[in-house]
Formats: sequence, structure tokens, C-alpha cells
Amino acid sequence: MSPIKQIAIVGGGTAGWLTAARLAAHHKTKAGGVAVTLIESSAVPIAGVGEGTWPTLRSTLSKIGVSETEFIIKCDATFKQGARFDGWQTGSDSYFHAFADAGNRTNLPLERIWQSVKVHSSDAVYANEICFQAAIAQQGKAPKDITHPEYDSVANYAYHLDAGKFATFMREHCINNLGVKHVIGHVECVNSATNGDIASLTLQNGQIIEADLFVDCSGFHALLIGKHYDVPFISQSQYLFADTALAVQVPYEHESTPIASQTIATAQEAGWIWDIGLHERRGVGHVYSSSHMDEKTALDKLDVYLDGKLVDYNYRKIPIRSGHREVLWKNNCVAIGLSAGFFEPLEASAIALIELSADMLTEQLPTSRYGMDFIAKRYNKIMNYHWQSIIDFIKLHYCISKRTDSQFWIDNQHQNSIPESLQALLQHWRHQPPMHHDFALRDELFPTISWQYVLYGMGFETDFSGAPHLTIADEVLNEYQAHNKKLIQHLSDVLPAHRELINKIKKYGMSKI
Repeated sequence: MSPIKQIAIVGGGTAGWLTAARLAAHHKTKAGGVAVTLIESSAVPIAGVGEGTWPTLRSTLSKIGVSETEFIIKCDATFKQGARFDGWQTGSDSYFHAFADAGNRTNLPLERIWQSVKVHSSDAVYANEICFQAAIAQQGKAPKDITHPEYDSVANYAYHLDAGKFATFMREHCINNLGVKHVIGHVECVNSATNGDIASLTLQNGQIIEADLFVDCSGFHALLIGKHYDVPFISQSQYLFADTALAVQVPYEHESTPIASQTIATAQEAGWIWDIGLHERRGVGHVYSSSHMDEKTALDKLDVYLDGKLVDYNYRKIPIRSGHREVLWKNNCVAIGLSAGFFEPLEASAIALIELSADMLTEQLPTSRYGMDFIAKRYNKIMNYHWQSIIDFIKLHYCISKRTDSQFWIDNQHQNSIPESLQALLQHWRHQPPMHHDFALRDELFPTISWQYVLYGMGFETDFSGAPHLTIADEVLNEYQAHNKKLIQHLSDVLPAHRELINKIKKYGMSKI
């Protein structure tokens, strides 16, 4: 019945420091609340993966008291308004997954707008008809201007960031502003209590760290959840084939080179290439299936994408082991980040999952060990649902493709490689568009509109003939389209270019809310 007073986090990086920040800010560590200690080994480098984020990071940074201006400057961050997918449907197509929820003045469900658009134009592109953001992002516009206060905007946005710089930035913020205790040391031994809990950690220098709750953010090493508790890792490679990434950092040709306002994902023979624009460089990487392509061919594909300049850069090879732990909270140990699981970087779920996990732990932190098992059981149930949802959402991009130009795409469309949960949804969506009732949780990682952006962006057909109630009057559709067109024109005129805004932020900063 003793209260939870001490939390120890093993591992730094994005997972460790974001979790520490949420816990320390919410539970007032600096003012004498729950004590948070983070143990970081100088001998283990951070993974440094994940340059793309979701709009949730805006809320997270605000909650932990981070200045958006300082974050942008110190983390080489830029704005992300969504993702553009090139070549995923046929090899020569393009569609956009935006973050905006359409700016809908009619209050009609978007599926009704889309059905009516399709009646008049069979080759319409979903994002272009539904939302203003695809147009302004592809014009290279920023989602706000310098007059908007921090975290405020015209269009919803996330960030692109330098993962290494972000981890350093979060470390400084946690130590200097939130009262997190930072211990440099390598965990030598995990000491158990009589009930199977972790009682303490012994470091290589002999120091002993005691705590009431331990958070495993040790990355792929999974020191606590994997090596100590031996919780099984559940592979999802039967659904997600990509198992390798080749990543490079590419400088801009000129200081004035435009910065893309979205992640660009270009489909390849056995995977895809990401292209992320930061302020001073681009992050580019080829994600591929080694079962369908060898490393030399993958490098050749990346070289072609980089106009034959790969020889100028050092590339980094990153193994991808798609899957997750059977449970993420066992006894008094919670796994967050790569120790919990990892999927390929499509749709940038890694940091979003860290945020989600840290939020749930922070807001449901048990008051004592007595209530921990109940909360752990609920946490595991919800997180396993989110893991499956991510698998389904990533797989959606592959399995509804019409590409048959390589075995990789053919295999992805085979029924045996599609999770049963996704098969059921796709069958349902043949006759009815995705609606929020199709999903179990109020706070889904991927909201309904995200599924619609991908589904209809890739040309998926829903037979609306059995649902005439989804058709709206022509005058309502005309009014919606006219408003959308007017909004796009207005924002095109008033919003600055992406690089222009970043340069102004670095020079002048943004006003506080």
C-alpha cells in the first residue's frame, strides 16, 4: 500500500526523455512530487531513428513546457503537414494524406461529400476534393505565419526533426526545468523482490538504484522487459515485409532551396524511399524487404533517387524487426519505445507511440503497488489494440495497391499476408465508407479521416448504390467545393513559403500563447 514515490527509467533517447518529461511535468517532480531518475549508459548510443512525427507532438511539447521556438531552432525542426505518396497505386500515381480535418463548413460527413464528388468525376483525387491542406502543402507553404503564437496555426501540423538533436534537447529540458535526476551508468544487474517485481538495479560502478516503478526505454536491448522478464517478442513479419533501411543525410544545394512541407514517400520495386526536409538538410532512406531485394540493388535504387550522388554520402544500415512484446507492462516494469516494439517508419508511428504510451502511464500512474496489476492489465489490452491498428494501417498502403510489376507488390496483395482484422474492414468498406463506428476507441492513433485519405487516395472503390442517403444535393456540393477553392486561394496568398517561415522563426522567434 506504500505510495509510488520513485520511478526509474532505463535508457535515454527519444523514448526515455519524452517519458521522463511527461511524468515529471505532470507529477511535479521539481516541486517534490514523484521522483524521476533516468539511467543512461555512455557506452550505448541512442538509436536516433524517427525524423517524422504526428500532430500529437505539439500537445506533448506544450504540456511539458517547451518553447516551440527553442525546439525548432535546437532540433533543426520544420513543419510537416502530412505525407505525399508517389507510385503506390499503379507506379505513376500520387496521393496525399493530410493532417487537416478538411475545414468542413457544412458539418456533413466527408463520405457524403466524396460520394457526391464521385458521381460527377470518377477520376477525382480524394485529398484535393475534401481538404485545402494538400494544395498548400504541395505549394511549399507553411501551415502558419510568424504572427501566429507558438503552437497556434491555420492548418494542423506536426514536425520533422533531427532525432539525435531532439534527444539532447529533451535531456537538457528534463534536467534543467523538470527536476529529472540523470545518472550516467551501465546496468549490470537487475535485482528482484520476493513477489517477482524489480526491487533495484545495480550499475557497473556499484551504485544501486531503487524505485517503485521501472520503465524500460533501453531500445532494442530491452534490458528489463526482454532480458530480465523474458517477455516474448511477437514478430509481424508475415504481414510487414520491409526489414531493412538504408539512411543518408543529404545537404541542400543552396541555402534558399525550398523545404518540403510534407514527408515524401516514393514506392520502389521492393519497398519505398522516404524524403524528409529539415532546415539544413534532408533525411532520405530506402526501406525494403531483403527477401525481395539484395542490399546492392537497394543501394542502386537509392542512388538513382539521389541523382547518382550516393557516393558523396555515408549511409547507415538499420535493421527493422517488425513486431512487439506480448505484454508491455509486467509486474512493476513498463516497456516504452523500441524495447516495446518497432515497425517500419511508414506513417511515422514510432514517436507517436512513445507519446501515447507515456501519456497513458502518466495519467494512469497507480497511487500504490496495490492498484498496479489492474492498471497494467488495462494498459496491455489497450496498447495491444493500438499495435494491431498500426499493423493494419501500414498494411493498408500495400495490400490495396494495383501494382503487379514485382513479387514484393504481388505478395503484399496476397490474402494470407493481410491480417484478418484488416480483411474484415476492407470487406465492410466495399459497401460502406469508413466511419468512426468502425473503431473501438475514442482516441484512435489513426482517426477515421486518415483511413479515408489512404483508402480513397489509392483508388479503393466503395459501392454507394445501397446508400442513397449518402448523396447530397448538387447545390450543397457546389457550395462546399467553392468554399474549398476560395480557402485554398486565400491561404496560397497569405501563407509564407516554408523556408521563409523557418528563417524568420530562427531570427525573430514566435510569440508565446
